[in-house]
Amino acid sequence: MGTRPGELDAIVDVGGLRVGHQQRLDARWASGTTVVLAPDGATAAVDVRGGGPGTRETDVLEPSHLVQQVQAVVLTGGSAYGLAAADGVMRWLGERGHGVRVGADPSHVVPVVPGAVIFDLPMSDWGNRPDAEFGYRACENASGSEIRQGNVGAGTGAVVGTVKGGIGTASAVLDDGTTVGALMVVNASGSAIDPDTGLPWIPTPGLRAPDPAEVEAARRLAGKRPGRHGPIDRPLNTTIGVVATDLRLAKPECQRLAVAAQDGLARAIRPAHALVDGDTVFALATGTGAALPAPGEPGWSTRLDAVCAVAAEVAAQAIVRGVLAADPVDEVTSYTRLYPSVRE
Repeated sequence: MGTRPGELDAIVDVGGLRVGHQQRLDARWASGTTVVLAPDGATAAVDVRGGGPGTRETDVLEPSHLVQQVQAVVLTGGSAYGLAAADGVMRWLGERGHGVRVGADPSHVVPVVPGAVIFDLPMSDWGNRPDAEFGYRACENASGSEIRQGNVGAGTGAVVGTVKGGIGTASAVLDDGTTVGALMVVNASGSAIDPDTGLPWIPTPGLRAPDPAEVEAARRLAGKRPGRHGPIDRPLNTTIGVVATDLRLAKPECQRLAVAAQDGLARAIRPAHALVDGDTVFALATGTGAALPAPGEPGWSTRLDAVCAVAAEVAAQAIVRGVLAADPVDEVTSYTRLYPSVRE
């Protein structure tokens, strides 16, 4: 089944979603929070492949568990401390009556807000990490036209391999009109770049092979762990993200979407899913589009497989875009700074 990019080529092309960022980048800070809002609810699932995840409310997404929909997903820096950002997202949603109704009054709701973190603590002074206020402000900043990439939100302090990581996003529309989008925070112990060619692991239009001298200079950095003020002992790690569709899916079908998106992660970052990574992908189905045939009916597995294949592609594209859009932060260089001749 053929595809074309969505109107904005971003996850916000999926109906029912908004994206917001809050970050701080200065001499003492390089961290932030990103929220994918679905105030009217979206069926959700998660797939965790890394050996060192930092997550919140992932058990509720188990297909056999009670709650079927979430109102937001939080992606944030700050390691486990950063999970506090979800408190601010819950407060913002609760003030507006979005969540699971638990009482007769419309304000009696409990928003369901799963989330995941990246380890970016060495990019800021100790103690400087996102909190509930970051989550609240990210919601305040959210819109259906947010397409910024690179050093924004949860990508502000991200590092991948030996270069700066960041936020990346992409979308695709299938021939039947289904939209699939992804937003990824690229922060991994592995690399998004093939050291032998200086190019991303996946084919990327608009790039040419960099000069051999640049490739050789970059190869000498292999294995070194860049920090904001010099090498660090531990790698900055964990790639997290959201893949979404406007299809009406059940939780088990969403689970397949999340699993497929991890395939895209493994194509774009090598190695992936290491013990020191916490690679986590959430899947959302907003239901603003068509419905799949019921399980077992003709066309069900074929259509679901097609959507999952596209989910892997947009996740991989979003990862590469996050690397290409990132800017250097102090001693942490960027891909385009390391390979300046790569642009056609």
